[in-house]
Amino acid sequence: MIEHKSPEDIERMRVTGQFVGQVLAELAGLAAVGVDLLDLEHHARRRIKERGAESCYWDYAPSFGRGPFRNVVCLSVNDAVLHGLPHSYKLRDGDLLTMDMAVMVDGWAADSAYSVIVGTPTEEDLRLIEATEVALEAAIRAAQPGNRLGDISAAIGAVAAEYGYPVNLEFGGHGIGRTMHEDLHIPNDGRPGRGWKLRPGLTIAIEPWFAAGTNKIVFDPDGWTIRSADGSRSAHSEHTVAITEDGPLVLTRRPQHDKQREGRRVAPATGR
Repeated sequence: MIEHKSPEDIERMRVTGQFVGQVLAELAGLAAVGVDLLDLEHHARRRIKERGAESCYWDYAPSFGRGPFRNVVCLSVNDAVLHGLPHSYKLRDGDLLTMDMAVMVDGWAADSAYSVIVGTPTEEDLRLIEATEVALEAAIRAAQPGNRLGDISAAIGAVAAEYGYPVNLEFGGHGIGRTMHEDLHIPNDGRPGRGWKLRPGLTIAIEPWFAAGTNKIVFDPDGWTIRSADGSRSAHSEHTVAITEDGPLVLTRRPQHDKQREGRRVAPATGR
């Protein structure tokens, strides 16, 4: 069932989204050379507890995965792109880190992901992250009332083609609201003018992710962490977006706003 939220519901989701954006910004600031992934996980746990929020990831048990997920943030490094299981690993200079978090506040969910470089970046990694961010902004612009779901997917696919990255269609965006995953799957490529008609009140998570060299994926033995099949670096950007009468409303913008990253190369995470 696809639920269209009221303006009041969307405002409640925006409260959750602002919290998610704030915590992701904090994690980006903490992600420095020598920092352990578990330190980032524990910071996110503390912030969620302090806020009286609830992690959407804790005890999450989809058809894939090995047992319920017992962490509150996905931390994926280098060739890992989705569902990275936090573990004891000290970040190294040049690591590409993707942080993905979904939280419930007062019964409403928001989901967002953010990729950063730890320490010294390479042009190749900066370009990869940039592609996901440009694709996300293009998809958001396409999320206009009256458009179709395929317009969002096509916008992402067009940016991937422009940058020369292949697209995986197994994992993509989704509906969101009263739960982390609601009806509607949003592939990261598609045909414009096709699919569900976008109407005010629809709330979705849009999440382009690309691997530099392949659209094939493999799972780690932990059953969760998804990597590029060829070992190439990967990046992921995601926002929760509401369709409104006035156009798309991004509910998970981070502090200092993403405009500091729009139209330019991505800065390293150190010192953010």
